[in-house]
Amino acid sequence: MAEQKKLAGYLCTGCGIGERLDVQQLTTIAVREGKLASCKTHPMLCSAEGVKLIRDDIDAGQVTHMMIAGCSRRAKIEAFNFPTVAISRANLREGVIWLRPNTDANRETTQEMANDYIRMAAAEIKFMSVPKSSGQQELNKRILVVGGGVTGMTAALETARAGYPVHLVAEEAQLGGVWNNLYKRVPFRAAAIDVVRNNDADLPRPEDPGIADLTAQINAESLITVHLNARIARTSGAPGRFTADIAIESGSTVTENFGAIIQATDYKPYDASQLPEFGYGKRPDVVTNFELEKLAKEANGAPIKRPSDGKEVSSVAFIQCAGQRSEQPGHLPYCSGFCCTESIKQALYFREQNGADATILFTDMRTPGAAGEDFYRCGQQSMVTFTKGKASAVVQNGAGLKVKFKDLILDEDTELDCDLVVLATGQIPHNGPDPYAQLAVEEAESEEEKAAARLKLENAPPSILNLDYRQGTDLPHLRHGFVDSHFICFPYETRRTGIYAAGPVRRPMDMKQAMEDAVGAAMKAIQAAENAARGAAAHPRVGDLSYPSFRKEGCTQCKRCTVECPFGAINEDEQKYPVFNESRCRRCGTCMGACPVRVISFENYSIDTVGQQIKNVEIPDEFSEKPRILALACENDAYPALDMAAQAARTGNGIELTPFARVIPVRCLGSVSLSWITDALNSGFDGIVLMGCRRDDDYQCHFVRGSAMAAERLSKVGDTLQQLKLETERVAVYEVAITDIHRAPQLINDMATTIEKIGMSPFKF
Repeated sequence: MAEQKKLAGYLCTGCGIGERLDVQQLTTIAVREGKLASCKTHPMLCSAEGVKLIRDDIDAGQVTHMMIAGCSRRAKIEAFNFPTVAISRANLREGVIWLRPNTDANRETTQEMANDYIRMAAAEIKFMSVPKSSGQQELNKRILVVGGGVTGMTAALETARAGYPVHLVAEEAQLGGVWNNLYKRVPFRAAAIDVVRNNDADLPRPEDPGIADLTAQINAESLITVHLNARIARTSGAPGRFTADIAIESGSTVTENFGAIIQATDYKPYDASQLPEFGYGKRPDVVTNFELEKLAKEANGAPIKRPSDGKEVSSVAFIQCAGQRSEQPGHLPYCSGFCCTESIKQALYFREQNGADATILFTDMRTPGAAGEDFYRCGQQSMVTFTKGKASAVVQNGAGLKVKFKDLILDEDTELDCDLVVLATGQIPHNGPDPYAQLAVEEAESEEEKAAARLKLENAPPSILNLDYRQGTDLPHLRHGFVDSHFICFPYETRRTGIYAAGPVRRPMDMKQAMEDAVGAAMKAIQAAENAARGAAAHPRVGDLSYPSFRKEGCTQCKRCTVECPFGAINEDEQKYPVFNESRCRRCGTCMGACPVRVISFENYSIDTVGQQIKNVEIPDEFSEKPRILALACENDAYPALDMAAQAARTGNGIELTPFARVIPVRCLGSVSLSWITDALNSGFDGIVLMGCRRDDDYQCHFVRGSAMAAERLSKVGDTLQQLKLETERVAVYEVAITDIHRAPQLINDMATTIEKIGMSPFKF
């Protein structure tokens, strides 16, 4: 039986709306043109009294679908949280009165903007339904943590302390992983303020690494099950119902079910044999920072001895950025972040245990973390020598070594004699093969690129998660091989929903940062398991119960939705029809935008919810000199930027928006259907502006590839415009950051200027 829709509108007259707009005209449009049964007004709709007005109507069964006209849909979300009804929002405050000058000359066009937003919201609500949970799974509180180092142990402990059972899988015979080799760690604390003020000697100093204590806590926690000498043989399923086959030391396999997964496999040391200029591998007294930790651990507080002859080291040189921050083949193009503080720590070993001269050669000294500058000052007070210089070679000098370097302060070549050279090498993420490596081979344009892509594929590391996904066995990588994560908004997320990355596997970091990272990933994994049980989406649309459905009789089995989904949420059945995996889905709508026959939709977001808004904008005739510009703005960056521009405009800083624009927020630019562009042009819109998130190697698109795919689809729009004898300038696509509060409205204003130059659309006739 079809849902009986009871439509009602609620219009707030507060925040200046009642003073700037003709409220009676707005309510009349909502009822007569929007076909709402009623449209009530209130001077502060978000107040307890205003919310009660709405709540009483819902409880009385008078409304199932409502339009709320007032502030932006991004504002007062909790006040207008009515989960049993479908809601559309007409943005009259930020979208109209705050972005328009308050003058008599602008009153008519400002009112026209508001009238259209009422029409659009009333049209949208008619095509929305209240999303309901799919009920695909119950709550599964168990979390899988892969990686037995400090990151993995911390993630397991924090998860267990929150009351969630954990299976911790480590490939080594003991917990600690690569961190086991540490003799001491960089301090976690900054100096007290009186220490800093008085230049006291009690500055942060190297501390016990705490691995034994962490291991003891793991073994004492009843909610943690540890699998040593183990690996993941296969992982299938989705958030709330992951199934993992754990191959254990005995050769047997244990199969467990999990709500979410954390990959915390840390890092591998850089191979210093790729630095022949420093003599690594040829001269035993040239060691890496990782190898020095073993020497210090063996000494255990006694003087550290050099490997070649067991002599106590009397002078040591540290070469920073060894094989790092360099574009040379085999080098790491990035900064590993932890090396400077590690070298200070190790220089202190020699000052305290050997009384040796310790010199750190650096180009840039970076000391992140809590201890930071205080730890650097500790090195200074301990008489560690910091020399700004770039090393070029290490040569034998009798029984010792000679470091050749350029003094960057004096701008001259010089040398340094020492007993031992320590290369500050970086971190390589310990992850599985990039699932898009095969795609890189297929997409390479030149033979050189193909060869490089094939080599990467041949040298790929063994799989860690062994995912049963059509997109590959492991988590996708960013450009330097670190596990995919959105470094600005969702630092632990990956393109595999419900699987989170933590620690040096996603970016270089020290122990303190890795532990903090683990806590964040643990909390996100718990959230993912809980959301999956409710049938709710993960970030960024946290809590959204809608998920894609499709009209099977209209499906052409083109597979575009399957291929373009950034999150592997769509598989195929035996007849090659799409099968939507609700708990993997992020609700971005990319599949909807990809579908050429428009058969994919969400209950609260569809071709019609946007298409009907476009069709219900009042289009003036060509003689009115009032163009219409459609702006489709990503709800994650562009739309918030416009909202913040409106807030800034209230301070009188000159920001304003053309009155001819009509802005519609979209979930992602990837969800934009080309039919919306066609409908807008056919309806008489003169220009169209699309604004999405940035797209680059370190992606900022909240849905990973939405902006990139939208740009690819829309690149073909120019041909269509030319066939229709329309100027290509009428459709423009931009990347907009959330901070572009001046640029975002200006891009729309620029389109108004363009329309003024090229003229109105001939489709108005």
